[in-house]
Amino acid sequence: MTLKNIPILQAAIWQKIAFVLLCFLPFFQLRGRAIADFIISFIAIVFLLHCGFKKHASCLQRGWFPYAMLLWGLIVASSILDGSLQSTLAALAILRYFVFAKALEEWLLASRPQQQFLGATVTLAGLWVLSQCWEQYLFGANIWGYPRWADGALTGPFFAPRAGPALMVIMFPGLMVYPMRMVQERALGKKLLALALMSFLLLSMVIIGQRMPALLVFLGFFICAVLVRTTRLAVALSILAGVVGLALLPVLSPPAYNKLVLHFVEQMGSFAHSSYGQLYIRALNMLHAHPLLGLGFDGFRRHCAEPAYFYGVPQFAPFMLGQDPAAGCNIHPHNIYLEIATLSGLSGLFVFVCLVLYWLRTVLRAALTTTALMPSMLFITLCMLFWPLASTSSLFTERTAGWVFLMLGWGLALARTTTCSTGTGTGTGTGTGTGTGTGTGTGTGTL
Repeated sequence: MTLKNIPILQAAIWQKIAFVLLCFLPFFQLRGRAIADFIISFIAIVFLLHCGFKKHASCLQRGWFPYAMLLWGLIVASSILDGSLQSTLAALAILRYFVFAKALEEWLLASRPQQQFLGATVTLAGLWVLSQCWEQYLFGANIWGYPRWADGALTGPFFAPRAGPALMVIMFPGLMVYPMRMVQERALGKKLLALALMSFLLLSMVIIGQRMPALLVFLGFFICAVLVRTTRLAVALSILAGVVGLALLPVLSPPAYNKLVLHFVEQMGSFAHSSYGQLYIRALNMLHAHPLLGLGFDGFRRHCAEPAYFYGVPQFAPFMLGQDPAAGCNIHPHNIYLEIATLSGLSGLFVFVCLVLYWLRTVLRAALTTTALMPSMLFITLCMLFWPLASTSSLFTERTAGWVFLMLGWGLALARTTTCSTGTGTGTGTGTGTGTGTGTGTGTGTL
């Protein structure tokens, strides 16, 4: 018996284990971040071993992955130059997220049944978040006994206000895809039910009472109306229902109204002096001082209190006068593009923007070449996740990175299989004498 015949050493066994763990990942993203991080790391390591033993390393040399490695190298180099061993080790560990996304694209989600099974688990995770939000709204506490947050936001299955970002990520590929399929049916009853479900999902996001997830979901609905023409009327009517729900918030949920409307208007009225404005100004001052490579992993948190970064960009100096230096400090700058800039400077920011554009273009191309809705749903999700004008959690913390790279890998895998199953080809042949022949062939397929 050779080593390759021993069951535990067979690649198919490890692929099945990795796929089973992947299907549990959405649930552990909600509760159990340490286990979620283990799953991501395990899949990344097993995929690298697969590439090595199967001599499949060529997949790591094509597409977006070499540019991701360039970004990773810039972050590591910046961390080394900053002189922090802890930051250098953390920067090295970022590699697992890029490898994880590549593993989904090339290995774990290579077939339609695998993609559909993952979609079902994401749907279950979304229903869990949704049910817990409404349980907390109707009965005052979730299943764990946690009430609303102090500012009135619904926390769903969490103890803190985290339901909004999680539901935002799950919204389109896990929940919206079903009523959108119903809209495309001819039966009027199904169309009306789909409209009701869409409106309910949007109202749920409004009721949760977290500003940025709600704004991004409204943006997602708008992109959906532009991208999927067959559902425009239903999506437009659901947006109208969401606006009506927003207008009724003083009655439906006064705490959500105070946070979503009153506090938002107050912040926008003097944004530069708000906590978010101070964070962004501090990050830009750091970038001004270190434009090429930034300050390395976690550099924003470690250096934000230093007087050298209180002033920097002259145009921002008036907004800093009379401000508490601690107002611009936090564990991250609350914007992924500013975070990348402070991690790796303008060089890293340029590479990251190119990566995001490549990812979006790849998934959009798949969405436009198939009648299936899931590529469009994942494109909308990636647009929300990478929207530049948004306050966000840190990109490379597991709570955020797990969702981002799961959706990214899923979207790229769908794009890859859609491209493989939808193709055109032509061929012609001619001969002199008594015969000529021509032939054309086209083939299309949808997921």
